[in-house]
Amino acid sequence: MGKPSYTVGLVVHPVKPVLDSVRIISRFVHRHGGTLLVREADAARVGPDIEAVAADAFVDRLDAVVSLGGDGTMLGAMRLVVGRSTPVLGVNHGNVGFLVEVPPEGLATALDRLVAGDYTLEPHSCFQVRLDGETVTAFNDVVIAAAEALQSATVDLLVNGARHGYYRGDAVIACTPTGSTAYNYAAGGPVVSPSVPSITLTPVAPMSGINRSVVLGGGDAVEFHNPSDRVSLRFMADGTPVGLIGPGDGLTLRLIEDAVNVVRFEPTLHEQRQRVKLSLLDLPLRPDQLLELIPPQLRERAEQLRAERLMAERLVVPPGGANPPTTAS
Repeated sequence: MGKPSYTVGLVVHPVKPVLDSVRIISRFVHRHGGTLLVREADAARVGPDIEAVAADAFVDRLDAVVSLGGDGTMLGAMRLVVGRSTPVLGVNHGNVGFLVEVPPEGLATALDRLVAGDYTLEPHSCFQVRLDGETVTAFNDVVIAAAEALQSATVDLLVNGARHGYYRGDAVIACTPTGSTAYNYAAGGPVVSPSVPSITLTPVAPMSGINRSVVLGGGDAVEFHNPSDRVSLRFMADGTPVGLIGPGDGLTLRLIEDAVNVVRFEPTLHEQRQRVKLSLLDLPLRPDQLLELIPPQLRERAEQLRAERLMAERLVVPPGGANPPTTAS
């Protein structure tokens, strides 16, 4: 961030309070001679002091993006810069935060480390999905289900142009390695390392047809086809409804490797915390190793509370035991 022309863009959560983080970033960027931008649609969320620009001009001016929100906000920021080298830094104003590493209280330190070059870039793959001539980007997953509630969906699968069977059940999920810890994991699918370029297909409550997860190569072309001549299927990308697959129609998806770069300060520790969030505690972790996964500020607060509790107990419990001596009447 040392060059005067360095421009940072903000992508903010639609309702979470983020002004404290905005002020920290604004002071930091201007102190280093940079420019801070926000899209016009988000201007009301960050105050009048941040330059607002039209959405189509926003991305072309950016050298970096900061996402203030949860994983949904982070995914939105990542979609903006697909295919570019623009790094994306996530600040967690959400609830879980699988993608977002930096807590609000750690933002100032993170920005200092960013300037010092004390970080790594974690590449993320995405799906490029084509349906009816339109292209949709998905970083986590694509889900196909029945258009009508409480109905089963029948979906044909083609891989590299060859038929590979069909699905019949509540839904079928196609996920990236990053998305393998989302709906795919909840549906019983495998957790896939981000280092493996792959496409994982997992049925949800299968009734017939393919009833187990299938992991395909990252270069495979996948097509989902609606074999019905009368009902449509519902198509979602990263949990957001996108449209319908009409009778006899289909969609195609391909994995785009290294589509976006996410800023990481402690990649190993971040990965370990994700395992804890997924409750993958069958790993051989000792209590002291679990303690290492707790953020330092929480550890310090826990020690402070423990010291206060011990002090309170010393004031209440008399010397010589828990109960004072009694005298006979």
